[in-house]
Amino acid sequence: MNVVIIEDDEALSRTLARRLQKNQCEATVFTEIAHHFNDIVAVKPDAILLDMKLKEQTSIVSIPALRDSLPDARIVVLTGYGSIATAVEAIRKGADDYLTKPAEFQSILAALRGESVDTAPIENEVMSPDRLEWEHIQRILAENEGNVSQTARQLNMHRRTLQRKLQKKPVLK
Repeated sequence: MNVVIIEDDEALSRTLARRLQKNQCEATVFTEIAHHFNDIVAVKPDAILLDMKLKEQTSIVSIPALRDSLPDARIVVLTGYGSIATAVEAIRKGADDYLTKPAEFQSILAALRGESVDTAPIENEVMSPDRLEWEHIQRILAENEGNVSQTARQLNMHRRTLQRKLQKKPVLK
């Protein structure tokens, strides 16, 4: 299997590439999409492992172009900033799977291969106010296609305050 890894964390991308190679996969690493789009397409990958947040940009907006250029490639979004809204948005834009960091390597490999992954059943837990706020911000941000200024206006929040909130890791519960 030929895999393209699009990840701006060099240590993580090297580790993922090594692990994939140990599992009989070819791995090519890119740190961003815009400047390397043609190179990514030229690799003709079977699967793409796509970090959702590359530098200060969301890579979800690039999924439709990747899907159009590589219709048979599996696109797996991997993120440390997981939310229900971004998961829905990524799948809606054409991603095949969505995993949150830290993800077990076997789960990543299974997603890249299109195999089902055994996951624990979702519990009916009540989310904390901080988690509810994170989910709400992510939903409004997705509705505004990643436009931080428009999202801040809709949330009646200063743009810089929203940017600081977006740079923090999401609350897990």
